[in-house]
Amino acid sequence: MRRLLVSALAASGAFLARSAAAEPALIGSPGDHPPYHVELEPHGLIGFGSLENGALGAGLRATIKLMDPGFVPSINDTVGISFGGDAFFGSRRGATLYVPVQVQWNFFFTQHWSMMFEPGIGFAFGDNNRLTPAFSLGGRYHFNERIALTVRLGYPALSVGVAFFL
Repeated sequence: MRRLLVSALAASGAFLARSAAAEPALIGSPGDHPPYHVELEPHGLIGFGSLENGALGAGLRATIKLMDPGFVPSINDTVGISFGGDAFFGSRRGATLYVPVQVQWNFFFTQHWSMMFEPGIGFAFGDNNRLTPAFSLGGRYHFNERIALTVRLGYPALSVGVAFFL
C-alpha cells in the first residue's frame, strides 16, 4: 500500500510540474487570482495517526479570507481563517467528529494551480475527547475562477474535495 501511494504521488507530482510549467507564472503578481470572500469545500477523508488511523470519512471546510495580499505583499498570496467539521467512521474507536480551526495561507502560482499551508488546532469529539495539533499542506487545480479540485495532506487526514470560491 505504501509503495503504491508513493508511486502515485511521484507520478502526480511529475504531471503537475509539467502542466504548471506550461502556464505563465502569477506568483509575482499580487491580487492576480480569482476574486472571493469565502471558500466552501466538501471533501472525503482518510484518517491516520493516533486520532483515526485508517478511518474513512467526509467533511466540510469553510475559509473566510482575511488578508489580500497576505503576509508577503510582493507575492500573490491570501490569508484566511479556516474551520469546519470532519466525521470519521469505521475506526477502532467508532465515530469521531473532528473540528479544525486553522490559518490558511494561500499561494497562487498560475491561473490553474495554487497551494495552501494550514497550521492550527483541532478538537476531537468521540469516545476520547481531546485537543490536537492540526496542520496540512495542500494543492488546488482551478477548473475556473469559482471551482477547484483540492488535495490536502496533513494531520490527522488526507482529504480530497471540491472547493467553491464565493
